[in-house]
Amino acid sequence: MDLWQAVVLGVVEGLTEFLPVSSTGHLKIVESLMGIDVADDSVVGFTAVIQMGAIAAVLVYFARDIVRLATAWVRGLASRERRTDPDYRFAWWIVWATIPVVVVGLLAKPFIDGPLASLWVVAAALVAGSAFMWVADRVGSHERAESEITAVDAVVVGAAQVLALLFPGFSRSGATISTGLLRGLDRVAATRLSFFLSIPALTGAGIYELKDAVGGDVGAGPVVVGTVTSFVVAYATISWLLRYVARHSFDLFVFYRLGVAVLLVALLVAGAVAA
Repeated sequence: MDLWQAVVLGVVEGLTEFLPVSSTGHLKIVESLMGIDVADDSVVGFTAVIQMGAIAAVLVYFARDIVRLATAWVRGLASRERRTDPDYRFAWWIVWATIPVVVVGLLAKPFIDGPLASLWVVAAALVAGSAFMWVADRVGSHERAESEITAVDAVVVGAAQVLALLFPGFSRSGATISTGLLRGLDRVAATRLSFFLSIPALTGAGIYELKDAVGGDVGAGPVVVGTVTSFVVAYATISWLLRYVARHSFDLFVFYRLGVAVLLVALLVAGAVAA
């Protein structure tokens, strides 16, 4: 992989990781257009590792919240009296909510890296995820703020990450935000919960795939360049998205996803990209 390709993929990752449009789907499409073998273990690893840049952006952007939650969690472990702190409970909810995606990710990895990696699956998942988001945005009551999130909310929303894991193109952020909306959360609360849930899930995936990315054909240079690029772009994207969802519906993303799905099917049918 050339450095310019790593920069392009880093930009794609940073833009799409937290927007509900599917970073995995976009990366597979762009990699295919650049002639990169999306099934190669080192490329799969590269894709997972540059997500660490996006996660670093979340850690920096939400540093104050994360320090507060981590402090409450450590204090709660040391003192039973501290366990009534809402931040202590919320930190544990994030841990519990991550378990389903970890279990499925380990058990279903041969399918995720094999038949489910097809661009036809990406196209279908883009459409299915768009329908899910459109319905959730209209059915959800949008009445509950972040302070009203419960353990059930966190676990159900966390479990929705499995949809994006199994079906690239569905979108992890799209699945979690939409599920949060169906649980009655407002758009900002659902989006912020999606950000917090992304930290353990994507960090674990990046660490797990690191050996293939650096030790394979991609090399350390492109991995570093792609990761740094994704960090810078993701930080700006997070700031924009939180301002956007405070005032707008998710229709923009729904129509965009459908447009990408149509374009992808056209490219597949024309033979411009390999499935």
